[in-house]
Amino acid sequence: MNILVLNCGSSSLKFQIIETDLDLIEKDTETQKAKGLIERIGSQSLITLQADGKPSIKQAAPLRDHRAALDYVVRWIISAEAQIPGIRSLADIHAIGHRVVHGAEKFTKSVIIDEEVIKGIEDTIELAPLHNPANLKGIYAARELMGPGVPQVAVFDTSFHSTMPETSYLYAIPYQLYRRHKIRKYGFHGTSHRYAAYRYRKIAGKGREETNVITLHLGNGCSACAIKRGESFDTSMGLTPLEGLVMGTRGGDIDPSVLEFLAHKEGMSISEIDTVLNKQSGLLGLSGLTNDMRDLLEEEHEHQDRRAKLAIDIFCQRVKKYIGAYLAEMNGADAIIFTGGIGENSKTIRQRICTGLEWLGVEIDEKRNNELQHGKEGEISKAGSKVKLYVIPTNEELLIARDTVRSVKDAPRRW
Repeated sequence: MNILVLNCGSSSLKFQIIETDLDLIEKDTETQKAKGLIERIGSQSLITLQADGKPSIKQAAPLRDHRAALDYVVRWIISAEAQIPGIRSLADIHAIGHRVVHGAEKFTKSVIIDEEVIKGIEDTIELAPLHNPANLKGIYAARELMGPGVPQVAVFDTSFHSTMPETSYLYAIPYQLYRRHKIRKYGFHGTSHRYAAYRYRKIAGKGREETNVITLHLGNGCSACAIKRGESFDTSMGLTPLEGLVMGTRGGDIDPSVLEFLAHKEGMSISEIDTVLNKQSGLLGLSGLTNDMRDLLEEEHEHQDRRAKLAIDIFCQRVKKYIGAYLAEMNGADAIIFTGGIGENSKTIRQRICTGLEWLGVEIDEKRNNELQHGKEGEISKAGSKVKLYVIPTNEELLIARDTVRSVKDAPRRW
């Protein structure tokens, strides 16, 4: 089956075409046939397209909405220019998998999209106002362009964390607020954490029940996850993606009374404070320079910029704090896994996070860490390290494609 995987943001559309079926999943031999990204939807859009084994194509076109963007993608996919093996018409796209950020308590696994599912996603918009509306735009566009004969599947960021116990997901606020409004920790990046744990299981030759790891998804958005016996036991993001680690522009954990203090001192509305905490904080807010870790490391190295160093140090310290907490919660772990743009590519950040954790059995091998090539998976711990360290590049699109096949075929999900 050729699966079109869609990840729609407020003004962006990412896609991949992955060939997979139940046999290929079992053999772990799927093929990525094409991928691309459209940015700045609603104006002069920037378009990057790439068929497997061919150079990427960069273009620009005025695309007014997500439907126009998806139409552009579909026309390219079936064009003679793309020449994607096995795809000559829309009939060669057999199903569509959508990344949907928030499934609340209703969606604990991936599901085939019907009217009831769309209504359920709409009902969770108040929990993810920046993400779910954009995800729905992709679903609406695909239905209109592809027709009812092509099955669509929703794969939720939150569903992997639905296994958390009450002790992990409940906040210590009046219980009736949870009963009335479902105010609780949901967690995000679930597909990425799930993929990292799946790959660890393959590398280490362990069964699901034997998988006890801490996964660190570090990018512009960051989250940590404690995975106990193969299931999410705790995670750093909460009701929204704002809680937890320091991120590119999000502040992470903060005293809630700061909101009232800012409202009083700065005369700011709740909406304005929300903007500050989500879009002006984190690495950007601390450094006053940028939310890009690469630029901050360069500023620190070349100019010894104090605030760049401060932002990096706070970022790493917050990650260490969660590692320690999760090791305590799980009574230890077999491995810590780095993934996401920063986790996969920054040897400096990995070194700084792990240094000082030796007492907990975490020992990084500097040579292995430095020599691991960007985009490659591998072990970076010392031979005698009690807790193993791995870098595993994430592949959320692959799991979305797999879940799409399993949902369409009504087959059980085994990671």
